[in-house]
Amino acid sequence: MKLNRKPLLPCVGALLAAATLAGSLSACAPLILGGAAVSAMVAIDRRTSGAQLEDEGIELRAASRLRDAVPAGHINVNSYNRMLLVTGEVPNEQAKQSVEQLAGRVDNVKNVVNELAVRGTSNLSERSSDTLITGKVKASLVDEKSLYVGAFKVVTERGIVYLMGRVTKGEADRATQITRSISGVQRVVRIFEILTDQELRQLAPVQGIPSAAAPAAPASSAR
Repeated sequence: MKLNRKPLLPCVGALLAAATLAGSLSACAPLILGGAAVSAMVAIDRRTSGAQLEDEGIELRAASRLRDAVPAGHINVNSYNRMLLVTGEVPNEQAKQSVEQLAGRVDNVKNVVNELAVRGTSNLSERSSDTLITGKVKASLVDEKSLYVGAFKVVTERGIVYLMGRVTKGEADRATQITRSISGVQRVVRIFEILTDQELRQLAPVQGIPSAAAPAAPASSAR
């Protein structure tokens, strides 16, 4: 059954707010799982339900492995379509490289994006600010009628916003433009799987999601 986008928007906003709040409650943990499971979001995600479950499994396995490897660090893991983003802080370059190697050996991981910073761990104020920025970005994407919010995953670390998702080039560019305009955002890093218009049209009927009008683009990601 094809979803009607417009009536879903208030529900999506509420779900995003709930997910953001859940993230803030766990912000003091030394290692944070980014893929909070909100079952109602499954229906509006451009990943298949199987891919979403696989990403949750990747995050759980990566979290367990990295927690043991770098107990003194603050590490966040987020997986989208088997692309594993690792953010946070570690005490030295050796720990950063060790984390990347361990993350790459987690079952089903296609690629690792290592965005760890070598520095002291972020404090509660910084993490609270990141949670607020994430909420602002998500709300702004919901408000933008030309974008399909279910296509995006937003992660913020020390004011750097990471945008993940399966999107067209037009959607990627518009989301980046919106995110850069938000107060507190230091930089935007794009970790997208770029879809052509044809790929999006083929995807929409299968998953019951609305397609967005955007120019065609090669399948590549950019910052």
